[in-house]
Amino acid sequence: MRQSTGEGTADAAVRFDGLSDALATGLPAERPRRPTIHDVAREAGVSYGTVSRYLNGGKWVGEASTQAVVAAIEKTGYRANRFARSLATGKSSTVVFLLTEPQDRLFGDPNYPVILRAATEALDERDMSLILMTASTDHERRRALEFVSGGHVAGVLLISSHAGDPILPELVAAGVPTVSCGRPSSWEHAISSVAADDRIGAREAVAHLASTGRRRIGIITGPLDLAGSLDRVDGYYDALDAAGIARDERLVVEGDWSNAGGRAGASRLLEAVPDLDAVFASNDVMAVGAVASLRAAGRSIPEDVGVVGFDDAGQAATCDPPLSTVRQPFAEISREMVRLLVESEPGHTTNVRVSTELVIRESSARQYSHPTPLINQARSTERGH
Repeated sequence: MRQSTGEGTADAAVRFDGLSDALATGLPAERPRRPTIHDVAREAGVSYGTVSRYLNGGKWVGEASTQAVVAAIEKTGYRANRFARSLATGKSSTVVFLLTEPQDRLFGDPNYPVILRAATEALDERDMSLILMTASTDHERRRALEFVSGGHVAGVLLISSHAGDPILPELVAAGVPTVSCGRPSSWEHAISSVAADDRIGAREAVAHLASTGRRRIGIITGPLDLAGSLDRVDGYYDALDAAGIARDERLVVEGDWSNAGGRAGASRLLEAVPDLDAVFASNDVMAVGAVASLRAAGRSIPEDVGVVGFDDAGQAATCDPPLSTVRQPFAEISREMVRLLVESEPGHTTNVRVSTELVIRESSARQYSHPTPLINQARSTERGH
């Protein structure tokens, strides 16, 4: 088998891309062809090999030749084919965005599109591309691992890593550069990560509810096999302890990030503690569901029950009432993930925490006035207790 040179591959790839474009658009054959390395070399007055060496890192190219090539590239409009360059250099310009949740979560959760868009933009600034893959089933995990460990990619942006997920140790064992969005449970020593400071964010949210006079504060957690969910529970307890509010296990229910999970969580809290006066939901989607459930049970928001979410997703400011929440800077998190993946030294692990911001809106803004025992008794009678 003849070994292809980087220069010939790049030129052939450019011609192939041009043919593909013509076929796809139905343009006539006389469409102006894309400039090639040969055109750049001719314009610069240097050899084909000199241009190729410049494109592949600039080794053994003099200053005068470099300036001539740069000017020729600008004049001809030549753009190197990234796939061909990766063949020549052995370095991929492709990153995998690997979501370990079912595909419908990608479009049902308002945060994932923000993370995906910001990652795409950050990679584009580096002339790199992104491939989206899911790994929520054994079959999907197997296919994803075969692909990312085959030398086809520069690394993986891992989204939503659950404790016990086999994808984590397999990525480490395969030596695939990986950066996790959120703390990778038990793997922070081997996998870099970028995460919001979930514990502090939750602490501030619950402290805010306590500061308005509320004392029966429930939490709807995220899935408890996620490190970020556990951090938010810890922050919840931190705030209760600081406010002198006794811990009550009845006020802690697990959710699944969904609207239905928020509805069910709020119903369970009301059933366990009928005089519930506040809910901290571990994401905004569940918070919106909780508001609907509380209203269906005859509670006014925020007069009877204050509600705070987490994320500051798009719906938080527009729902009724506007939702108090903890803002996560998802675009910043995504860009930092790309930076770590592309710029970190091989084998070097870094775990970055990004600050959150409490955003107070109408769902919790009013000072809470504790109902009289008579009103509490009336409410209990209405519910049939």
